[in-house]
Amino acid sequence: MFSMRFQLLPQACLLLLTCFIAWAVGSSGYSAPAGERVADFFGGHDSGSGHTNNWAVLVCASRYWFNYRHMANALGMYRTVKRLGIPDSNIILMLADDVACNARNKFAGSVYAEAGRHLDLYGENIEVDYRGYEVTVENFIRLLTGRVDPSMPRSKRLLTDDHSNIFVYMTGHGGNEFLKFQDQEEISAFDIADAFEQMWQKKRYNQILFMIDTCQANTMYSQIYSPNILATGSSQIEENSYSYENDNDIGVSVIDSYTHYVLKFMEGINKTSQASMQDLFDSYDPVKIYSHPGIRSDLFRRPLDKTLITDFFGGVAQAEAFPLQDIVGSSNHHGNDPTPPTSRKPDAPSVPVALSPTVVSLPRLTGETHAWDNRWKEARKWTSIFVVGCLISWVSFVR
Repeated sequence: MFSMRFQLLPQACLLLLTCFIAWAVGSSGYSAPAGERVADFFGGHDSGSGHTNNWAVLVCASRYWFNYRHMANALGMYRTVKRLGIPDSNIILMLADDVACNARNKFAGSVYAEAGRHLDLYGENIEVDYRGYEVTVENFIRLLTGRVDPSMPRSKRLLTDDHSNIFVYMTGHGGNEFLKFQDQEEISAFDIADAFEQMWQKKRYNQILFMIDTCQANTMYSQIYSPNILATGSSQIEENSYSYENDNDIGVSVIDSYTHYVLKFMEGINKTSQASMQDLFDSYDPVKIYSHPGIRSDLFRRPLDKTLITDFFGGVAQAEAFPLQDIVGSSNHHGNDPTPPTSRKPDAPSVPVALSPTVVSLPRLTGETHAWDNRWKEARKWTSIFVVGCLISWVSFVR
């Protein structure tokens, strides 16, 4: 009887050894970095942009009824970025004229971008931030650079940081390296280039997509020299940018050709789309657009086929992970400092972080606590292995 039990002892030891090896392999396996674990937890499909918020600046620089199509261009882009997830709080819309309320508008309170008038771009849920004579070159540059009056309301501020991707769209009448504002003043390609450089120096953007629809549009980004800027325009030098179609009831052209085909492509994009900027650029057809759109990507550091359209046109659902020590440190000082724990330094990215009120009351959230937790986990592993081994040995002897 005892001899049989001793004969089963090697098998029990073998099982115990197998359990030990399995534990050793598991404990020495690959542990993903914190960033990867956070990305997996939130289910994000990061395209490598590194941004945490998206903004859009949409500018219609023309006024008067016969420039109806320029208002429709800007409102079409407004509808697109809003549909893809950018909230109104992150959209700055500048309309030099309100054609929706023009006395010549047969369809009062509405703006359409197609002859059939199937979709009202103005609607009831639109927020125009700069209108009429507020749309000036000075206000546009001040908006980009953040050099606004302290009394300026939040809705008229571009509250971006170095984690912000910004989509800048402009439309109107222009020429070689200039765009007219309300037929009264002009902004030059040098002005835009210098404004972008100020933004870069002041850490006001992560990446910029600059898109412009005007005659000789490609000349407007020829002077840009700041990094991380991708630019595209509707027409090359000495080339006009044409309208797409007229509406007989409205009596004027309702949209420009370049913007029409961009918006048509964007209708096939949703918030989770994996379409890239290269896909958008590949859709350009000079025969249909009646001009030769341009692309400038030498300042842009990422491959266009790896840059998602939603990196600029869509909303962002990402979270920024902070070390636990930083959160605890801010909560420890919260009792003596009136500044809330979620406040950031002026030069730091303003990413909203929600902290639970219970964080402040936890006694020991430090590196020592992490080390103790790790030792406790190791002890539990060893205890489990020992118990399993004892059970296997006991069953073997009983039999």
